Order: sequence, then structure tokens, then C-alpha cells
Amino acid sequence: MSTRQEQNDPFDRGRKLPVMEEFYTLQGEGYHMGRAAYFIRIGGCDVGCSWCDTKQSWDAALFPPVSVDEVVRRASETAGKTVVVTGGEPSLYPLDYLTAELKSLGIKTMVETSGAQELSGRWDWICLSPKKYTPPQPSVYSRADELKVIIQTPADLEWAEKNAALVGKDCLLYLQPEWSKAEEVMEMLITFVMDHPRWRVSLQAHKYMKIP
Repeated sequence: MSTRQEQNDPFDRGRKLPVMEEFYTLQGEGYHMGRAAYFIRIGGCDVGCSWCDTKQSWDAALFPPVSVDEVVRRASETAGKTVVVTGGEPSLYPLDYLTAELKSLGIKTMVETSGAQELSGRWDWICLSPKKYTPPQPSVYSRADELKVIIQTPADLEWAEKNAALVGKDCLLYLQPEWSKAEEVMEMLITFVMDHPRWRVSLQAHKYMKIP
């Protein structure tokens, strides 16, 4: 690729990505909680939740694009054979190349996204975590395997139900207390799930386990 082409496409059609960090750990939330996975956190976010615990990931300019081939190689060396792509906001980037390379090596591909942009890539599992001020693109709802809604106030339960009406019938539904409000909202969540048993409660177990 020429210098001019690189300037126009700094991600080289997805062969480079602004990776903030990579680490092998256990999934801490939702349906796959407790399972080993290699996390790839991509920098850059156009949503900017006030309660985000990785605000340092928002500015993509802080993370120069790196070779996806090298990221895939490191992921393939772990025993879990599962990759979770998170952010930041992964839907900002072309992810077809990344997921194709991972799947060619027999690695399961999972993503955690707000769905704020159209989502590229081939995924074995899509966790959609919608945000009020930047709602998901309609196409992401139908692809979601898991809907995880962060709860701070009673009004967030209404937002959760609105989103649940838009996902597929087989999509798993989770309510997750925002970490700093967990004690305040937990009783409310327990009561709500008992009254609406299609929902489940998701906890940030990685914070209890003190792992990334």
C-alpha cells in the first residue's frame, strides 16, 4: 500500500487496528462469565458513558494502529481459544479481517458492543450493550445473542424493556447494575427479575475476582 493510501486508510482494510491492550483472563460478565478468553481492547469510543471504567480507551489517537496478524498470533497461543473484542467501541472499525484470521485458526470470536455503528466481522457471539444517548443501529439488534443493559436508575428498566422488544426471540437478556450503584439498585433488580423471569442479573464478577 502506498503512503497516500495508508493516509486515507490507516487501518489497511482492517489489517491494522488501534489496540489499547490485550490480555488473557476470565470473562467477568454475562452469559460467558467465568470462561477463559483472550481480550482485545480497541481504542476509540463515540459513546462516552459517564460511568465507563475504561475512559482511557476513548481517544483512539493515543493508540497507533498495530498489526492484526501479530495480535492474532498472540491470541492463538492461549489455551482458551476464544477471543473477546471490546473497547472503546469496536463497531467503529473494520473487523472482517480480524475475525476471519481468528476463525481460520479455530478460535471463537465474541464481541461486546454498544451497536452505535454498523458491526462488521464474523462473530460466534455478539453481546449488545445499548446506551441511551447513542442507540444501536437497527441491524445490530437482530444479530445480538445477548442483550446486557446497565442499570443505574428505575428508568433504565424501561430502556431495557424497549431494547428487549427489538432483539430476536432467542437473545438472552441481562440486567447489570452499574458498579458504583450496585448496592442501591440490587434489591430493585432482584424484584424486577423475579417479576420478569426472562431477564437475568449479570454481575461484574471480574471485579470481585480482582482480575482484568
